Amino acid sequence: MSTDPLVVFTPSGKRGHFPVGTPILTAARQLGVDLDSVCGGRGICSKCQITPSYGEFPKHGVTVKEDALSEWNKVEQRYDDKRGLTPGRRLGCQATVQGDIVIDVPPESQVHRQVVRKRAEARDITLNPTVRLCYVEVQEPDMHDPSGDLERLRDALRDQWQVEGFEIALPIISKMQPVLRKGGWTVTCLLHEAPGRPTRLLDLYPGLHENSIYGLAVDLGSTTIAAHLCDLATGEVVASSGLMNPQIRFGEDLMSRVSYAMMNAGGDQEMTRAVRDGMNELFRNIVADAQIEAHQVVDAVFVCNPVMHHLFLGIDPFELGQAPFALATANSMNLAASELDLDSIHPSAQVYLLPCIAGHVGADAAAVALSEAPDKSENLVLVVDVGTNAEILLGNTDKVLACSSPTGPAFEGAQISSGQRAAPGAIERVQIDPVTKEPRFRVIGSNLWSDEDGFAEAIATTGITGICGSGIIEMVAEMRMAGIVDGPGLIGNPEQTGTERCFLDGRTYSYKVWDGSAEGGPVITVTNRDIREIQMAKAALYSGARLLMDKFGVDTVDRIVLAGAFGAHISPKHAMVLGMIPDCELDKVTSAGNAAGTGARIALLNSKARTEIEDTVRAIHKIETAIEPRFQEHFVNASAIPNSAEPFPILATEVTLPEVNFNTGAEASASSGGRRRRRRG
Repeated sequence: MSTDPLVVFTPSGKRGHFPVGTPILTAARQLGVDLDSVCGGRGICSKCQITPSYGEFPKHGVTVKEDALSEWNKVEQRYDDKRGLTPGRRLGCQATVQGDIVIDVPPESQVHRQVVRKRAEARDITLNPTVRLCYVEVQEPDMHDPSGDLERLRDALRDQWQVEGFEIALPIISKMQPVLRKGGWTVTCLLHEAPGRPTRLLDLYPGLHENSIYGLAVDLGSTTIAAHLCDLATGEVVASSGLMNPQIRFGEDLMSRVSYAMMNAGGDQEMTRAVRDGMNELFRNIVADAQIEAHQVVDAVFVCNPVMHHLFLGIDPFELGQAPFALATANSMNLAASELDLDSIHPSAQVYLLPCIAGHVGADAAAVALSEAPDKSENLVLVVDVGTNAEILLGNTDKVLACSSPTGPAFEGAQISSGQRAAPGAIERVQIDPVTKEPRFRVIGSNLWSDEDGFAEAIATTGITGICGSGIIEMVAEMRMAGIVDGPGLIGNPEQTGTERCFLDGRTYSYKVWDGSAEGGPVITVTNRDIREIQMAKAALYSGARLLMDKFGVDTVDRIVLAGAFGAHISPKHAMVLGMIPDCELDKVTSAGNAAGTGARIALLNSKARTEIEDTVRAIHKIETAIEPRFQEHFVNASAIPNSAEPFPILATEVTLPEVNFNTGAEASASSGGRRRRRRG
């Protein structure tokens, strides 16, 4: 066992031991981590910026001390003096390994930056925003009627707009008199009118103010933050943007972040600062993209899982890490942007957080329920929001059940040997010939398959860099259908599989997908550990769905909706072959795209939807998987590919899975996945 320090890179999860004095850039290159550098490590280009993290990291099994990296040097100081380095960052070519260290590679330092796929879905939404502009004419002051300017403004709003009183902050009162006089006693009032709350005067503009006002619908995920900027007058999405959640350096999954807060004093505040700073950066970017002013953004709606909810609000998530998983509050929240340190939008902007459903089922699941409305469906619909933490809803007009399932980061490409986030050059579609065992694939950035003419030219600028989440799902399913992987999840040797692409890799076999070493590119493989990671992730997802079906007393569902940025890119056929979701007719499996983001937009643009979802959440029955004995039973069953026992009826069109078992001396076992699976579609 190596005594050299351990270096762990996030968000990729790649790790290795390196001698003391090894530059971080060198360690990254040797591990195949996507860390940019143009100047060859001379400290000139600053492309290799990294963020070290310190403290206890139970998931990685390391304690990072303050002296885990070499001291700040003259090269870094010179660059900081000339161009400026973000506080807390180091140059990867200058910082050297001195002890166990966890290193985050920020998006701008990655050669192949992630494609944030949480786009805004087209949707008809009734426009009834909480913020509006009201032009009023105010009575001038009179010596014979000694009332204050504020009182006469209240009278004008009551008489001309039927606004019966409002709240106003001191900064608005202090600017009111100059604005009234500048506008010749005509002003435009920016009013916030939320259901069940007093009207609030957010701002005043002299005369008739006709500039557009905007709101933000924000999906704050464990891995990515996505925001949609909407015109509050038209409902149009004028800009969308996203970035990696900066908290990812504290842990890829939610429980790792809870553990970080538990093990490190002030760790929760550190993560709160990180996510708020990231949010401000995202808002500045989206405002710049839309070519508007920051003060035009006056309303915002946030959806997030419970851990992100607490960390964003500045609440220690300690209680969410242990039974009974108590939330500080499950209710919706109305806050001022300033209370959340959101200084990149209007200073008086209002923020609404949707209610959480339960300790592990958050406001993002509530937003999915608002978007997909399982409570209004005559058919039994299963809605699965696939991500690092999967939220699952099952219901119809009779009732709706909800749970969450800890799938982990494997579906995002993390913890996979050749895995990566969705970025140009990443393999996203796969087919394997069942006879020759030869793969063909497509990468993000090109519509051509790898065996088609022009493919090499089409990917010349990106290359082939790794496998993203949708690609690894299809890869493992195709390997199973081609007889390269058996039901229990073992990759066979060349004699068993009939292909030299299977090679001995330590004590098990791996499958070679692509060898780009001749051109200086990566060798992309699927290892047995990769198969295990996908098995665990898909088993957690399936088990959550199956548990809800048990509670509902059914063995089949009528429809399945795959939601989330990742869910939008999953092939239903491959998901079923893998055993991620229950069997269902393929034409009844649909994608809702970023349903949580859509729910956030509905709540932003239609104030009545906020009351609706608050009522809906109170009626949803929550199932806690952590205390359900059958969850573990389903998990063990679903760990095989597709699973050990399938209770669903046989469907019409079949997909035949080879009856193989690559355990030495073991006989083929139909019960471990080597059986005939019938499919409709």
